[in-house]
Order: sequence, then structure tokens, then C-alpha cells
Amino acid sequence: MTVSEAAPGGPLRVVLVDDHAMFRTGVRAEIVTAVDVVGEAGDVDAAVDVIVATRPDVVLLDVHLPGGGGPEVLRRLSTQAPEVRCLALSVSDAAEDVIGVIRAGARGYVTKTISGEELVDAIGRVAAGDAVFSPRLAGFVLDAFAGHVEVAQVDSDLDRLTEREREVMRLIARGYAYKEVAKELFISPKTVETHVSSVLRKLQLSSRHELTRWASDRRLI
Repeated sequence: MTVSEAAPGGPLRVVLVDDHAMFRTGVRAEIVTAVDVVGEAGDVDAAVDVIVATRPDVVLLDVHLPGGGGPEVLRRLSTQAPEVRCLALSVSDAAEDVIGVIRAGARGYVTKTISGEELVDAIGRVAAGDAVFSPRLAGFVLDAFAGHVEVAQVDSDLDRLTEREREVMRLIARGYAYKEVAKELFISPKTVETHVSSVLRKLQLSSRHELTRWASDRRLI
């Protein structure tokens, strides 16, 4: 965790929360000329500490973090720093991640493919009170509020899976072969097979075809 002070009336004050230090360094380099990065953190506890200490205008918050993830940070901030606005910034574009973090209190959700200029614009809009989403992700939220995505059921089913099983499930549902999944996640094909068997058992499915249909129906791929 790192903290710095910002002058009153200066640029927007931002905290970066992501468990990959190199990614935080890259984001800082992209936005530092336009905003004041007043703190960083790589897990839930450190994130809450630095946010409460610095009271930034906007927090750039990853969804998957050690200690409970972005939603846990948001839950704690709801009582400790409710005025702080958070913008989710994640590699994930899965519906359950988008909907889950918005339900927890984030003001928007953008993916890590966003450009530095676009990110600075998104930070400014969130600070001003707007809700900001990458175009495709906005549809997930609209569908959820319209009742087209059964969010409660998605949450309940996914709670049975570990984070690694969710990663494997999503890639398998997208049509990846076991060897491709293994390469993507830096695990062995045998480990992939074990995870797939566990996913199918927990979700009470009998084949990859059923898994793909299950994930597609829930907008997870």
C-alpha cells in the first residue's frame, strides 16, 4: 500500500486497487498526467485502509482480489467511506462479475482493454456522479434490471464453484480444448480435466454441450 497527499482544488484524486503490481504501474503511467494517484493496494484489507485514509474522488477497483474481491471492498466502504465512488476496472467481461460488483455499489464497470484517454474520461464522469460502462457490459446491467438475467440463480450456482473452476468453466463453455485451457491458465491438461469434472458435478450437468448451454443462457460467455 502506498499513500500520498493531494492539494485541495487540484486534479481528481484516485486510488488504484489491483492485485497485480505491474498492472497498477501501467495504469498509473497512463493516467498520472491527468489525475493524482494518491494510493494503491493489492488486496481487500489494504484497499479499505488506503481508501479510508485518503478519501479519494474515485477508486479504480479490480473485481477479483485476495480477501473477498471487489464486492467485499464495496461492502466495507458502504459503512466506512460511503461517499467514495468506485469504478470497476477488470479483465473480466462476465455477466456475473459485472452485475455482482454493480449490486455491491460500484458506479460503473470498464474492461482493461480501455485506453488511457478513455479511462481518464470515465474517472471524470464517475466523479461527477455518472454511471459508466463499456458498451457491451451496459447490456448485462439493463438485462438484469429488466429481469432477463436471473441474477439470484446465477449467484447461487456460481457460489458452488471455486474461482479457478469459474475460469475453467468459462473457457470450456467458449469452446476451448483442454490443452488450450491449460495453456491459458498455466495448469496441466489433467488439472483442467479434474476441474471440468468438478464443475459438471457441482452444476449437475452431464456434458460440455450442456455446460455451454448453461453458461450461454446465463450470459456468462
